[in-house]
This record gives sequence, C-alpha cells and structure tokens, in this order.
Amino acid sequence: MRFIMIETLRNAWKIVELRRKILFTLLILVIYRFGAQVLVPFVTPGAFSAMFESQLANTALGLVNMMSGGAFAEASIFSLSIQPYINASIIMNLLTVGIPALERLQKEGGEEGRKKIAAITRYATVFLALLLGFGQYVLMRNARQIPLPSGEVVNVLSDDSVFAGFVIVLTLAAGASFIMWLGEQITEFGVGNGISIILFASIVSRGPAMVSGAIALVEMNRWVELFGILAVVLAAVTFVVYITQAERRLPIQYSKRMVGRKMYGGQSTYLPLKVNMSGVMPIIFASAIVSFPATIAGFISQNPDGRWFGQNGLFGPGSGLYAAFYLLLIVAFSYFYQAIQFNPIEIANNLKNNGGFIPGFRPGKPTSDFIRRVLNRITLFGALFLGVIAVMPIIMSGLLSVPGLAMGGTSLLIVVGVALETVRAIESQMMMRHYKGFLE
Repeated sequence: MRFIMIETLRNAWKIVELRRKILFTLLILVIYRFGAQVLVPFVTPGAFSAMFESQLANTALGLVNMMSGGAFAEASIFSLSIQPYINASIIMNLLTVGIPALERLQKEGGEEGRKKIAAITRYATVFLALLLGFGQYVLMRNARQIPLPSGEVVNVLSDDSVFAGFVIVLTLAAGASFIMWLGEQITEFGVGNGISIILFASIVSRGPAMVSGAIALVEMNRWVELFGILAVVLAAVTFVVYITQAERRLPIQYSKRMVGRKMYGGQSTYLPLKVNMSGVMPIIFASAIVSFPATIAGFISQNPDGRWFGQNGLFGPGSGLYAAFYLLLIVAFSYFYQAIQFNPIEIANNLKNNGGFIPGFRPGKPTSDFIRRVLNRITLFGALFLGVIAVMPIIMSGLLSVPGLAMGGTSLLIVVGVALETVRAIESQMMMRHYKGFLE
C-alpha cells in the first residue's frame, strides 16, 4: 500500500491543479496542528495533562484524546477536535432514518435538501461543542491539588470565576467550530474528505510518542516484545487493507425490453456488498459505552486502581471481561449500523422496477430475503474482523505490559481507511484530467 500511495502522490504532483490542492491541504493541516499547541486561557500549563495521565488515560476520554492528537490532554483550544462534528453527523444519520420529513429531504430534496441537512449538522455541531466544552470545563474546575512532575501541587484552573468559565467554554466551542470549517475547506478546495484527513493527521501526530515507546523497549533490552509488536502491526495493516477493500459481488441480470425500435437491457452487472460496510463506527460506539463505567469512576474517585472500574479493576480497561464485553458490543453495533445503512427491501424493489433480478431468485421478497441472508453473513465476518483488530491490542498490552496499545486497533483502522480513501480520491481526479484515449 505504501508504494502505491507514493506512486500516486508522485504522479499527482506533476499535475498543477492537483499540486495546488495537495499544498492547500498541507497548509490547512499545519494550521490545525499549530492550533492544537495553543492552550486554553486560565489553565495551568501541564496540570490537566498530569491529571489526565493519572486518572483518565484509559477511560472513554482516552479515545477522545487519541482522536484529537493529544490536544484534549493538553487542554488546547482544539481539545474537542472533530468529536462534536462526528457526533452531530451520527445523530443526523439516525434522525434521517427515524424522522420521515428528514428522510424525504435527503432523498427527494436534491442538492438543496443536502445543503439544508448540512446546515442542520453545523448548528448541531456548535450546540454539541458548547455542551462538551462545558463538560471539559467542569472536569478542569473540579481537578484540584494536582502534582506536577516538578513536585509542585497546583489547581488545573488558575481562575475559577464565572467569567473564566465563560471564556473557556466559548474558546473550546469556537475551536471545534473552526476545525469543522477547516475540514470543509479541505473538502472543497483540497484533496477532499476533509474531516477524515484531519482525523488522520491527529492520529499520525502521535507517531513520535510511539517511537519513544519503541526506544524505551530497546533501552530495556526487550527486543522480543519490540519485534513481536512490529510483526503484529505489519500483519494487521495487511489484514486491514485486504478486508477494507474486500466485497461480495451479487450477480445482477437485466432483462431485455423493446422501446420503440430499440432493444434495451440484457446486460449483466453485480451488486457490491462491502465486508466492512460500517467502517470504524462500531468501534467508536462500543469504546464510548464500554469505557463509560471507568470514566465515571475517574470522575468520582481519585484512586486509579479501583477494585471494579479503575484502570486495573475487574471491569477496567485491559481486563478479560472488558475485552469480552467490548467484542460483543462491536458485533452488536456492526449489525445496527448495517441495518440503518442498507435496506434490502428497497434494493430489491429498485431492481424489480428497473427490470433487474438476481439469477435463481424471483424479484421482490425472495430477492430481498437472499440479500438479507448474504448481508448478515458478511456483516458477521466484518464484525469479527473489527473485534479482533480492536481487542488484540488490549490483549497484547496486558501480556507485554506495554502502555499505549489499547487504542491501537482503532487508530490503525482509521489511518488505513483514510489513506485508502484519499488515494482513491486522488486517482479519480487524475483519471479525469489525464484520460488516455484509444488513439494513444
């Protein structure tokens, strides 16, 4: 995959318009990473990160921190990253399925309908950013007597007045809204898929921390663990690429029909069903739910080694029960996300109305039942794939006693998925601008 990406970027660089888009995307990412280093006003430098590492690193907020590139733990103006936008998009997807008016607006409204849904998503993003910003402010306000690495004991907030809280919440919400705007600029003027690229940059920015962890293993002469991790990561990347691109193709045959003096139809095609149709969304949903008890324990208890839900507790991150429950939730959310994304009855009706059918099955209900059976089987395989990728780093982290691996599966899926999507987008733009005709 790496050589394909390098070759694609090299060919894209030769096209002036694509080169401008790539440079514009890099400029936006530089602005984003610069903002991730600017701290929120009235926050004591280093205090929130020290509290986060000791109490909240292995809770649901650890996933938020990972997706923000470490900005959440540092209490920067981009702490919320793209979380409000992702949550708003998920809520809008669910509401579109459940509310007929929004469903009609999406399907029948055309470009104007999509613009209205995008506008509603933006307003929801701002609202969620204010809500999440207030939650982070409460978390910082309640954190007192935090020991710094220097030995000094301080409060996270240097000023806990109402005015300071108002400024902090507005700053966090404005940072999340600005990131949403940056993602839209990449989508419109850059290489496309702006929100995913920002998420990709956030995860990749933690690369130096991973290198530091590898160096620490070398200094401790733990070569077996180091080479074992590298081998598993290489195998996992190969497996993720293969499964991400895998699909089940159902054959479709269109019957011939006469329209005037012309014969239409008769061609054969296929209906592609992706094995990993839901992407990384089931992992994100499952992570938020399975880490919720440990997150609550982190809020109400100062003991990171609680008996039940602490970092080393019976149901804490890294335990066997945690991994098993995590796997079950991933499978459940995979089926849920597939159900709201893909409607076999609608597909069967569309095929019937256009004169298409699956060989061996009558149009209508038999076709929809067959599609549903196939979809359930490949969804199970895709869910188990997601579960293995997500749970394996937790098991390795417990066996090898190497911190920082618990979120490795989610990071790997996001990075590989976004990289493949970006390469495909660049290749499609190259194809439009450099199409070779049959005379060449």
